[in-house]
Amino acid sequence: MSVILCTAGYDHTIRFWEALSGICSRTIQHPESQVNRLCITPDKKYLAAAGRHVVRLYDIKSSNPSPIMVFEGHNNNITAVAFHVDTKWMVTSSEDSTVKVWDTRTGTIQRNYAHTHPVNDVVIHPNQGEIVSADRGGNVRVYDLGSDKCTHQLIPAEDVSVSSVSIANDGSLLAAGNNHGDVYIWRMFQENNETSLSPCRVFKAHKEYLTRLLLSPDIKLLATCSADHTVKIWRIDPNEDHLENLEGEDFSEPQTPSQSSQSLPTTFGSTISVRPNTASRESTASPHSQGSASTGNLANSQVPQPVITHRRPLPIETTLENHQRWVWDCAFSADSAYLVTVSSDHYARLWELSSSSIIRQYSGHHRGAVCVALNDYSGTGS
Repeated sequence: MSVILCTAGYDHTIRFWEALSGICSRTIQHPESQVNRLCITPDKKYLAAAGRHVVRLYDIKSSNPSPIMVFEGHNNNITAVAFHVDTKWMVTSSEDSTVKVWDTRTGTIQRNYAHTHPVNDVVIHPNQGEIVSADRGGNVRVYDLGSDKCTHQLIPAEDVSVSSVSIANDGSLLAAGNNHGDVYIWRMFQENNETSLSPCRVFKAHKEYLTRLLLSPDIKLLATCSADHTVKIWRIDPNEDHLENLEGEDFSEPQTPSQSSQSLPTTFGSTISVRPNTASRESTASPHSQGSASTGNLANSQVPQPVITHRRPLPIETTLENHQRWVWDCAFSADSAYLVTVSSDHYARLWELSSSSIIRQYSGHHRGAVCVALNDYSGTGS
């Protein structure tokens, strides 16, 4: 299976598709709950399905409809799942306001971080040593797994739910989208094994909820999915020398790698907001226990970052407009030339981005399709 394409949602089924023909080749029943997110392991051997309280891991090449492993520990909907590059561990986020790191060999929890609000999304930094999560209170947090602490807390718009985060494949950019349809982009720097962040762009991508955003593998495009039934593709150049500079605007220089990488509540508004840190106390729970979640040892020092006072959208490449209801999720092909989307209209669609045309339509779900996973990378495991 050189191309693995899976979708799932509210009809309690997981469907595998032949990407080119549009034929459903396999269906796995998931009767216990809806499926909120899907993720294929980098080696293409397993599929993780995140449901109401558990993550089920399925063998992709087996016809066995039962999971080979079940990860139990969350007590509310699991909203995201991602795997370490060697599949040694995975990370999940949940509406129970925690982020958990799991040993995939034993199914045990290795790290357990507490947010103050339900967590909508979590991703793994390409360096495999950090994770980034986002919650309904408007917080974006960066956790260093080696030091077992939260190193950055970003608050682009307080009390506005951050629905999705994405990190560039080379670790150069972090993007986040929220329920107001706004997109925020930070540059990410690595120096002396520390990550620094500086805000560089904010714009309104949609007038309604932004449900998912995703940087393309070649880091030249940003896809945003929305409740407005569309997916917008934005052009981005991570190597642009003056990505931060707004014409006619004079604002502070962005943070450089040599500056502090303390916990940084960030605002993109017209003022700098530095809030007292209420999550700096040491955790009494073992990171290997399933007890109370650690706060991530959030640092006490709070350093204001530069502020962007005016919005400037990225150049828009195209708008994909054929879905009839909310678009919930998307996945790029390895060459960034194609995008798969899923919607409450029950359909998954494969788009050719250069022509904005639908190449294939995947029909079979009888309720909303809300998550998609695609792996068409050639190499190990293909």
